[in-house]
Amino acid sequence: MTSSNTIQMVVFDMAGTTVDEGNVVYKTLQQVVNKYGGDFSLETALEQGGGKEKRQAIEDLLTTIVQKADLNQRVDMAFAEFKEDLAAAYADLKVLPCPGTEALFAFLRQQGIRVVLNTGYNEATARSLLDKLTWTIGQDIDLLVTADMVNNSRPAPDMIVFAMKKLGIDDSGAVAKIGDTAIDIEEGRSAACGLLVGITTGAQTREQIASAQPHYIIDDLSEFPALLGH
Repeated sequence: MTSSNTIQMVVFDMAGTTVDEGNVVYKTLQQVVNKYGGDFSLETALEQGGGKEKRQAIEDLLTTIVQKADLNQRVDMAFAEFKEDLAAAYADLKVLPCPGTEALFAFLRQQGIRVVLNTGYNEATARSLLDKLTWTIGQDIDLLVTADMVNNSRPAPDMIVFAMKKLGIDDSGAVAKIGDTAIDIEEGRSAACGLLVGITTGAQTREQIASAQPHYIIDDLSEFPALLGH
């Protein structure tokens, strides 16, 4: 773990970490996957799909019940329907920042620490959330990175590496990653981030997050500055 005073960039997950959207993504995912042959609970969708690029999450769920020869077609159909259903769900959805998010963003940027959002959503979905929250790139955050901007989604390091290149951060040890799922932590470890932080406000339980061995697990974003020595 890096010294807290060397952190230059913090990469935040979106849903469940900084954005409270009532788990509508995973409720929609559960409904669509079950329509295409599954019988999964919301808890299973959260556990197995949390933090992943959403086509991959659908594939990982359906691969346990669909014959291999039919899998790609079934996944493509389910993913297309998922995107349509999610867009419809989001159209009238009230989205809120998770408690303490905006104050933390402002604090970090005042300290000269770059603020990045990354997500397993596609860019269109992520930007719709930013619009609902009236968060502006360059004003509230420094960068948005989505799964469809890179070759490999979580747990691969691609999104974090992309952000580092865009913002001129050379040392991954100066990057902190925070998220509400084990795969967020795995992503940060894949990128050799210096600080890995889980948070219990979203998709997975403390025990599930702990399985990825973050440096810290917090219950509220207001606890994060103390990890940086503030």
